[in-house]
Amino acid sequence: MLSLNAKIRKEKGKKVKNLRKKGILPGVLYGPKIKTKPLEIDLKEFEKIYKEAGESSLIALVITKGEDEALASSPSLEIDKKKSPVLIHEVKLDPLTEKPIHVDFYQPSLEEEVTAEVSLAFEGEAAAVKDLGGTLVKNISEVEVKALPQNLPHEIKVNIDCLKTFDDNILIKDLLIPKEVKILKSPEEIVAAVSPPEKVEEELAKPVEEKVEEVEKVEKKKEEEEEEEEKKKEEGKEKKEK
Repeated sequence: MLSLNAKIRKEKGKKVKNLRKKGILPGVLYGPKIKTKPLEIDLKEFEKIYKEAGESSLIALVITKGEDEALASSPSLEIDKKKSPVLIHEVKLDPLTEKPIHVDFYQPSLEEEVTAEVSLAFEGEAAAVKDLGGTLVKNISEVEVKALPQNLPHEIKVNIDCLKTFDDNILIKDLLIPKEVKILKSPEEIVAAVSPPEKVEEELAKPVEEKVEEVEKVEKKKEEEEEEEEKKKEEGKEKKEK
């Protein structure tokens, strides 16, 4: 389990801006069996952990200050009492820099199931793309699942090797997941398929063909005008010679 250090945060309200300037991320920890606590975390350390864990993997939050107020955790979990198993529940981003500006940590009960969004990781190579020139269409990039916190997967791998023809597809029910995890989507929903090249080419070629026709019409009209102009010049020249 990944670990992330945190401290009890004293600054509140507008004063948290000063923390952000120092590279410190303000946050809060809450849960059904604990008292809400304001926290501060090193921004760079958080970004590293967040990239690895996402929002569906338990991490160990280590409160390095105020250890006398250690958070209660499940007695069935063999973990240091100074650490709290939590989920990164919500991350607010700066609309301009897209850097985290606040984070919510949630300490769930390890005996109760929770729901979380889990990303799909596509791997392998579809023969319908490689050999037939099709285009891989990913209809779903993440799914909502339900499981005990400690059983939540970090990601669900989707092998696309089975997509050998344009009639093949991968459904929700085809995804390989642990028996302790339930996907909250229709089992018949299409996750991925391969689209034939004709459809893509038709859409791309249609406007091109229309533009070609327009250009040909313009060029033909221009040629006719030039011929008419040349004819008039010839007629004018003949009159002058007479």
